[in-house]
Amino acid sequence: MTFSFHLIRSFVTIVSVALLPLGVATAAEPLKLVFQNGRSIPLAAVSVQADTLTVTAAAEGFNLGQSFPLTAIDHVYGDKPAELNPGVALVLMDKPADALKLLEPLIASQRSTAKIPGNFWMEAAQAALVAYAVLGENAKCSEIGKEISDATPAQGIDPFVSLGKALLLPTTTPVKDREVALSDLMTNNMPADIGAYASIYLGKLYASTKREPQALESYLTATAVFPSGGLVLNAVAELKAGEILQALTRREEAVALFTSSTQHAAGTLVAVEANKRLESNK
Repeated sequence: MTFSFHLIRSFVTIVSVALLPLGVATAAEPLKLVFQNGRSIPLAAVSVQADTLTVTAAAEGFNLGQSFPLTAIDHVYGDKPAELNPGVALVLMDKPADALKLLEPLIASQRSTAKIPGNFWMEAAQAALVAYAVLGENAKCSEIGKEISDATPAQGIDPFVSLGKALLLPTTTPVKDREVALSDLMTNNMPADIGAYASIYLGKLYASTKREPQALESYLTATAVFPSGGLVLNAVAELKAGEILQALTRREEAVALFTSSTQHAAGTLVAVEANKRLESNK
């Protein structure tokens, strides 16, 4: 498939507008657990064992030792941990070991919220699973995959487990089989983040086998078909697509993608690399 400048510009514009932040945060908001009745308590003031939440430090009108069923909590509230986006970026920029240095402590600190809507544990755990898979750590993939599935028991085996299995396929596996394993995760019934990860890694597979047109299509699929998969995933796909277009001397299209990438992944390695590409195109 050949992508025109106007089509690529449309992808960038649509994703940029849809994912613009609603405001500029002036300070990090400490994570809180919000009860069904609207009351809240700092995450740092509680512990969670099985399906019971216990107050470990008096706060917000709650007394030390009080306990509540986990189902009394409606959602997690607060700003995304500072390590999360950089960690996801490092995974996708082929630095999985560095990513895990950020993600593993975050997973440990957020594990108690894993079953609560709005938690940040899930995104960190999913990115870590991808990192373990890229590193070929089958046992760690299985371990974190089970935790992810246990946190969402209603849906059974989490689709990220399938993504991990696809990424764990050895390089000796025929390219066609690896292509099919990733393509199967890019369907409409899959969560957007799964589709975005699969599109990016399929693009990497095509790029590694010198199939640039297919790689470009896969990267742009992540932003056009799965834009709600995540800001950082969009940014990586834009960066990679821009690099291909730059090599094809399609400068204006490449610059549009690099510019969008810096906006979507501020504060991460992706933005650093996209800014380098912009500087080289001045």
